[in-house]
Order: sequence, then structure tokens, then C-alpha cells
Amino acid sequence: MTDYQPTIVDSNLESRPSKTRLKQEMHALQALGEQLAELEPDRIMELDLPESLTNALLEARHITKHGARRRQMQLIGKLMRSIDSVPIQEKLAAWQHTSVQHTAWLHQLERWRDRLMSDEAAITEFMEHYPHADAQQLRTLLRNIEKEELADKPPKSFRALFKLLRQIIPEISA
Repeated sequence: MTDYQPTIVDSNLESRPSKTRLKQEMHALQALGEQLAELEPDRIMELDLPESLTNALLEARHITKHGARRRQMQLIGKLMRSIDSVPIQEKLAAWQHTSVQHTAWLHQLERWRDRLMSDEAAITEFMEHYPHADAQQLRTLLRNIEKEELADKPPKSFRALFKLLRQIIPEISA
């Protein structure tokens, strides 16, 4: 008969994340730091980060040599371990969403401009969608665009039409 010896398990070992998991988290923080380093300085300041991290991010924007940049990114990753990254990720996602919406709105304006220039019936449809618009002003700009194209002049009315569409068509915000 053999004596049964219970195995004693250290509960601290089970609650700690694995070395692989820690390394993955560090790489994720470093990747987030690289995203932050690509932001404009005023956006970095909006994040309300610790001063040391803000300075490291601003400095990283000016480092071009590969080895030096890699070391700077490692420093940023190390500094990022001391802060909560969730609010930063949420802010970046919100900025990205806003940017996507703004781009979609600009594309909508361009499509309307192109339709108005190429199809005379598009003015009627546009006025149905946006009854507050001034149809006479639109027609005048469209005529001027044609004249400028024929005379090979700068596209002043083309730009003016886009500005007018920006005023008429509201940008939808989330």
C-alpha cells in the first residue's frame, strides 16, 4: 500500500497570468502606443495622459531612425503599463467613428455635386430632398460651372457649389 501525498498547489500561481499572456498584453500596449504616436499633438494633449507618456509620444513623432524609434516605442509601451488603456482605446474608437462619418458625409456631397452637374433632372430630386435650398442659386452655379469649363477658367463655381451643398446638407452626427 502506498501512502497518498496530496499535492500542495500555490494559489498565487493559478491567479497570475501566464508569461505568454503578459507578453501579449505588453505588445498590445506598445501597438496602442504606436497608434497614439501617430496622432496630431493636439489630439495627444486631449487624452489627458501622464506628462512622461505625453512627452515620450511627442518625442516619438520626431524620431526617424529605426532603432531609435523601436526603443522609443518600447519606452512608450512600458509607460503605458502604468495607466488604464481602456478609456484611451474608447476615445480612439470614437475619433475613428467620427472620422468615418465625416468622410461618408463628404462623399455624399460629392455625389450630389456630380449628379447635379451631369443630370438636369437631379435638381428636381435634390429640391425634393432639401426643400429649403435655393433652386435658382443652384441653377446659376451650374450654368457658371459650364461656362468656366468651356472658357478653361479656374473652377471657382465648382468650389462654390460644394460649399453651398455643405451648407444645405446637414452632417449627421452620432
